[in-house]
Amino acid sequence: MDVCHKCGNPQIIIKRKQSGQMLCQECFIKSIQEKVLKDIRKQNLVSKGDKVLVALSGGKDSVMLLDILNNLRKRRIIDLVAVTIDEGICGYREDGVNIAAQNTELLGVKHRIVSFKDYVDHTLDEIMADTGDRNACTYCGVFRRWILNQVAKEEGASRIATGHNLDDEAQSILMNYLEGNIQNLTRIGVRSESSYEGFTVKIKPLREIPEKETALYVVARDLPVHLAGCPYAGDSFRAKVRDFLKEISLDHPTIMYSTLRGFDKIKPVLKREFSKKSPMGICEDCGEPSASKICKACSFRRSWD
Repeated sequence: MDVCHKCGNPQIIIKRKQSGQMLCQECFIKSIQEKVLKDIRKQNLVSKGDKVLVALSGGKDSVMLLDILNNLRKRRIIDLVAVTIDEGICGYREDGVNIAAQNTELLGVKHRIVSFKDYVDHTLDEIMADTGDRNACTYCGVFRRWILNQVAKEEGASRIATGHNLDDEAQSILMNYLEGNIQNLTRIGVRSESSYEGFTVKIKPLREIPEKETALYVVARDLPVHLAGCPYAGDSFRAKVRDFLKEISLDHPTIMYSTLRGFDKIKPVLKREFSKKSPMGICEDCGEPSASKICKACSFRRSWD
């Protein structure tokens, strides 16, 4: 009979294909929390006294991240504030915003809701309708990073924590390999490394947790979570790479870990050989850090003036 490898409980909820380990609900939750907190210590992702801004979409990854980081808040190691960005995707984002608010209320964490409409003067739906462009992820990614950095400074946060999981990171690595984007590869990692004072350091505490386990964690913890997928994600290159990795993982369950480990080994060489240290300045329009006179976000904004 299958039993939990930690405590012998016969009611197991997971058998990890990559290791064969079986765990009951309580031991699974504990193992995930210990793993994430261990990675935070090992990678020095936060220091005592840090104020961490959690990018909280209401989805499983960011909800799990908030729940685990709250352990450090309760121990008075860090302070927490959560921000939810409403991109303006009709019929999709509203539920995520409400669920994000439920989670912060449950934990007693300060929560801000900001929107593309407020910061960019356009919703993502309006941008896609006006431009006729199919690549919503490009606009969304640029504006989300731009807004997060601004909100972090407004809140006095020293870290921005995002819920990127193992699947997300393996997808990013493979996408940039396939597209030959060596410059982008030099910037992938568990934390951003820009020393420019205008950037708030970004951290990814869930980088080594598979997506399936983030989903199981929120279910096991009975946390409110927004499970719907973004309607703009279907045609993206990332979605194609995601599907490929999921398929190949069926026969090779450790493939995402090996993708991550292999990349981490060669990253120092990539940085040494290919990293460009562009002089950093201030965007003439918004005052945010930019390698050009106009940052990418303001370049987009100018294009529809």
